[in-house]
Amino acid sequence: MEQGGNVIAELTTDHRKIDSLFEQIELQPVGDQRRRQLADELTVELVQHSVAEEQYLYPAVRRFVDGGDDLADKEMEDHARVEQLLKDLEGRDAEDDQFDHLVAKLRLEVAEHVRDEENQLFPLLAEVCTPEAMQRLGGKIRDAKKAAPIQPHPSAPATAPADKILGPGVGLVDRVRDLMAGRKH
Repeated sequence: MEQGGNVIAELTTDHRKIDSLFEQIELQPVGDQRRRQLADELTVELVQHSVAEEQYLYPAVRRFVDGGDDLADKEMEDHARVEQLLKDLEGRDAEDDQFDHLVAKLRLEVAEHVRDEENQLFPLLAEVCTPEAMQRLGGKIRDAKKAAPIQPHPSAPATAPADKILGPGVGLVDRVRDLMAGRKH
């Protein structure tokens, strides 16, 4: 089994991959269908990342970080805005006059979210969790990302507060599964 880093290393690696996908989209000529393909890859990456954070990172922040409820709520609000932009982008062809505008808005939203996590949330979590706990959390994040687009519903609880934590991620996963199924036709 592949071993990775602690939760911060794992999620920071995701952040850099997401940045790279945005850069690759921008390198393609306007209207080129490769932009759409890269946007689909970006969607999958964002979904996997978001679901993992919602399942494991934010509950840990709520539990261990002073003021963690407020921090986690703010990050969940960020995810909701990203989810809406992904929904708006979904099904739009690269030649659509709104495609590039939506990608740009998505990039700004994601960049702000990443800055908040890396500059505020991650250091706070690192202060209160042991290196062993951070490593275990990294493993849970990796596992959640692998499972996210394949089987989201069996692990999605129906009771509060977990339903509120996992609900947005499940919606994203549903759309990615539909997107992936659509590309197979």
